[in-house]
Amino acid sequence: MLTTRIFRPTMTAGVVYARLLGSAAPLQSIGGIAELILNVEEEIKKQKDFSRGGGGNRAQVNRIDSVTMSAKLQDLNPVNLARVVFGNTAAVVSSTVTGEAVTGYKGGLIKLAHLNPSVVVLKKAAVTIAAAGNYEVRPEGLFVLDSATGITDGDALTVDYAFGGYDVIEALTEAAPTLEMLFAGVNEAMEGAANTVELHRVKTGALKSWGLINDDFAELDIEGEVLLDPTKTGAGTSKFFKVRMQ
Repeated sequence: MLTTRIFRPTMTAGVVYARLLGSAAPLQSIGGIAELILNVEEEIKKQKDFSRGGGGNRAQVNRIDSVTMSAKLQDLNPVNLARVVFGNTAAVVSSTVTGEAVTGYKGGLIKLAHLNPSVVVLKKAAVTIAAAGNYEVRPEGLFVLDSATGITDGDALTVDYAFGGYDVIEALTEAAPTLEMLFAGVNEAMEGAANTVELHRVKTGALKSWGLINDDFAELDIEGEVLLDPTKTGAGTSKFFKVRMQ
């Protein structure tokens, strides 16, 4: 029986899968993960012994207060990002725009409705404004040069352009997600022995931090709580999480 194996040094690596609890979607990898930690916090009730001097306790009850999960996500893909900012996602397909109305100011950005414009035509009324000496095309829009001769502050302009597909995440539009999660790991200290941890019902919190500018790879720090799953029934069946190890 493997349960008799006492020698089991452990250093694990692996993949984390997740999906919205109760959805018909497949369990999908969340991508790279630098850290995944479970913490079991307990509440201890003690009954003091007052029958004699010297103190001490005559009884103790240990109850689980909560099971928490923390993780550092390495892949800032639209699904991960939407989950940790309580948002929704939408895919915008490539297309073209004709006559988008904007206002121009020297030394300022003209923010366009879509990302990465190309084949740009900027007009004042019916007159086309040349890019050279007037503006630069940037991923976020058009930057009007301080020395622009074809644009006056406050000019009403129109822009024609093409753009490629991209994803949009609208933050803080949804309730905190509840996920089913599965860690599929290998124990590198035991010749790659397999083990899994199934978290039945995880209520995830908002991201703890997101370094938009820093000197290292960005990660999403998140926390959550493993809640009771009432659908798990039967004697000896955990309503919280299950571990399988080789």
